[in-house]
Amino acid sequence: MYQNQPQKFSFLLQNQWQLKLIPMLTGCAWVIIPMQMGLANTLNSQESLTTSGNSMVSAKPLTGDKLQIVQIPPGRDIPPPQDVTPGQPGIPELETPRPIIPLPSPGELLNPQTPPPPSQIDESAVPSRIFVKQFVVEGSTIYKPEKFAEILEKYTNRELSFVELLEARSQITKLYVDNGYVTTGAIIPPQEIKDGIVKIQVIEGELEAIKVSGVSRLNPNYIRSRLQYSIRKPVNVPQVLEALRTLQLDPLIENLSAELGAGVRPGTNVLEVRIQEADSFRTEIVLDNGRSPSVGTFRRRVQISEGNLLGWGDGLSVGYTNTDGSNAFDASYSLPINPRNGTINFSYSVTANNVIEAPFNDLDIVSNSRTYELTYRQPLYQRPSGEFTIGFTASRRESETSLLDTPFPLSPGADDQGRVRVSALRFFQEWSQRDTTQVFAARSQFSIGVGAFDATINDNAPDSRFYLWRGQAQWVRLLAPDTLLLIRGDAQIADRPLLSSEQFGLGGLGSVRGYRQDFLLTDNGAIFTTEVRLPVWKQRQNLLHIIPFIDIGTAWNKSGNEARLDNNTLASIGLGLQLNLGERFNARLDYGIPLISVDSRKNSWQENGIYFTISTTPF
Repeated sequence: MYQNQPQKFSFLLQNQWQLKLIPMLTGCAWVIIPMQMGLANTLNSQESLTTSGNSMVSAKPLTGDKLQIVQIPPGRDIPPPQDVTPGQPGIPELETPRPIIPLPSPGELLNPQTPPPPSQIDESAVPSRIFVKQFVVEGSTIYKPEKFAEILEKYTNRELSFVELLEARSQITKLYVDNGYVTTGAIIPPQEIKDGIVKIQVIEGELEAIKVSGVSRLNPNYIRSRLQYSIRKPVNVPQVLEALRTLQLDPLIENLSAELGAGVRPGTNVLEVRIQEADSFRTEIVLDNGRSPSVGTFRRRVQISEGNLLGWGDGLSVGYTNTDGSNAFDASYSLPINPRNGTINFSYSVTANNVIEAPFNDLDIVSNSRTYELTYRQPLYQRPSGEFTIGFTASRRESETSLLDTPFPLSPGADDQGRVRVSALRFFQEWSQRDTTQVFAARSQFSIGVGAFDATINDNAPDSRFYLWRGQAQWVRLLAPDTLLLIRGDAQIADRPLLSSEQFGLGGLGSVRGYRQDFLLTDNGAIFTTEVRLPVWKQRQNLLHIIPFIDIGTAWNKSGNEARLDNNTLASIGLGLQLNLGERFNARLDYGIPLISVDSRKNSWQENGIYFTISTTPF
């Protein structure tokens, strides 16, 4: 029988890249609230007074039956929903996948001229010449008989010497080797030749075992199962390289090396893989001014994550975010469920917002919300050069608002206690394509709001019943060393008026710079951003970019939404600076110049077009 040659093929891969109120009282109102009456009762009583001015007054109990009356300046309604409640959940920031590392050709790693397997024929028992009418090739799962007939045509219907017979067999082996099946060979088994028909047996190489070494916390079966799924019989060198390269994109793996050698049984191979685990623990601290001025623009965030909590590749992430008027806690846990990197993820977040912007701070406007999400994510196509993934999310969002410590509706669709309950099913698709000079990533999500689990249902929209689509795309192109072109788009289309938590925010950091954060909150919208990152200073791993940019966005409401838009388009140009100090520290400063004038109080940096982000990963 054919015995694999005792040789080893080595592979080495190393990382070269470390690669976002209704006007509660439209028109105007003066509200006087006696201490003995609740706010909800007062608004239904005859003691409330409505005027035709553009103002609102809140009343706070002082002592006894005395009232404190605070008047909001003309032209100012109470804060819009986006200043009180967070924006749409469930749409993560689109990340740019790491560029693919150039892949060595198989010829650089293997000698394709693999010696043919020894013949199994006793040469002394073979006549000096035999007539061959036809070859029958058995054992092949890759090529059809027509392919073999084409290759062996010149050896048929004539007499062959023993040497020519071996040449014919070698042509079959060569066909496999030239196409990367270097551990597959052909033999001429012992046989009785009748009617000029000669049998050639193909022994296709297969993996007998995958041996994993070098892991400390990561379960070896995590590595083994992914390689077993990707490497099929017969063993193909480009396929092995692709499987290893795809595996190395896993954030739990720093680098790896592999050797492919002969197994114990004929036609088998052993793949030995040595892994260097990446540091799976990460702490990130982020400072920016990306929140609405109503709750304080200066945002502080600390996030702690462990990507390999129990050794199964399961991840746990916990984060805390706050501003002067808000506090948020979030946590998520993900668990791999198959060797194709399918995962189940559960996430929970809770947020408390308190409006601190004068003069609205005297109204004691408070919003609390909770979000629960269960997500199944499954890559359908994974290659070093790209990936296509689909997923499903079941989400639940609950929020309530209050005014002067009394439950009160501050956004469209809320009940008389200020409560909103949203149950939704979301189907998303993600696609990325990358090479050494460019990366393209896109994400699409269809959301269907349902009335399950006591969700908010109203006679008229908005409520928990809706359909919407959200799409994001990003293209990054390397124009020259350290010079990048980035183009990004984001859009949303809805079939009806939406609750504020599902609406599209326009303006501010991550949107159209030069304007207040979420200056517009609408049912539909689109944003387009382009920037060029030009290097102006570089020292080792430290790099400073100057970044000219242009942002433009438009937004509109669905018919039936009573909110009016004075301006539905925002546009700006600007300049940014970004400093990277190695992989641990990043700082960015942007100045956006609005091209379309809007009403703004200019009381915060972002309303004056200045945005900053500082992030560091100390551990």
